[in-house]
Amino acid sequence: MTAAVCPGSFDPPTNGHIDVIERAARHFGEVLVAVTANPSKKPLFSLEERIELLQGALSHLDNASVSSFDGLLVDLAREHAATVIVKGLRVPSDFEYEVQMAQMNQVLNRGLDTMFMAASPSWAFVSSSLVKEVAHHGGSIDELVPQGVSEALRRLSES
Repeated sequence: MTAAVCPGSFDPPTNGHIDVIERAARHFGEVLVAVTANPSKKPLFSLEERIELLQGALSHLDNASVSSFDGLLVDLAREHAATVIVKGLRVPSDFEYEVQMAQMNQVLNRGLDTMFMAASPSWAFVSSSLVKEVAHHGGSIDELVPQGVSEALRRLSES
């Protein structure tokens, strides 16, 4: 069965992320959710916290696992015998950046393809940045993120 990697910073994981991972899990035998510490962003949650939040949100999927990585995605894919990277696209501008990454990854590993999955309409407007902003100002994010993420954001705002 084909293995796929769903990479991202997931800070925090949103229902849009979970939707893409669930849909990928229907099409691939194994899905590795690869959490990266994006050095260009200052994360709200530590790498370990993001992994825990994703593990909780994905516990219902038998063929999904969560891990971190800090090198090249192509190397992680090779280590896990993954032949596909699955990336969710919310808006057209996401495609411009992601297609460049896909082409670079294919140059680095010719056996690795990238498949783009359009965001479900119900989650296309949701981004981690927007969720953090709403939560920071005391707005309800309960419908936008898994319950564990909502609780973790609430605890952060209380401290």
